[in-house]
Amino acid sequence: MPYSPAVLLDEMRIPVLRVWLRDTWGAWSPVHRKIVIATGLSPVQERCVLAHELEHVLCDDAACGFGVLGVHQERRADLEAARKLVALSDLAAAAGWAPDVRAAAAALGVTERVLRIRLHDLRGEGWPWPAASERARRRGSPRHGRRGDPPLIS
Repeated sequence: MPYSPAVLLDEMRIPVLRVWLRDTWGAWSPVHRKIVIATGLSPVQERCVLAHELEHVLCDDAACGFGVLGVHQERRADLEAARKLVALSDLAAAAGWAPDVRAAAAALGVTERVLRIRLHDLRGEGWPWPAASERARRRGSPRHGRRGDPPLIS
């Protein structure tokens, strides 16, 4: 069974509220013990956002978005979510046939951003899709996805 952050949050009795958000896709409120996610996300985007926010819940993060500690918490949440969403065996299978990061992400049920975080974690710098990673390097940090995309996190 694939990793399901929504099921885990439900088991933990952490409510997920869907509201219009202008500049982010999700946020964890430790004070209210609720997660807020943006309306209009695709199922893949929602799964990835929930995985990220679940990592904040599991670590009892309270400083998200503020200062150096907030940056550390965001990066850790990104990395742990990507590790849980993209299993090595699934990544290896996709690498055998997928022509690029976009196709692999779609097959793996994650956003391109999450797949890039996972690939960077493996120190592959885009392996096995070097052309895609080179384009990402020319555009800027792979942490931020495509231009114009709001951040996935709060």
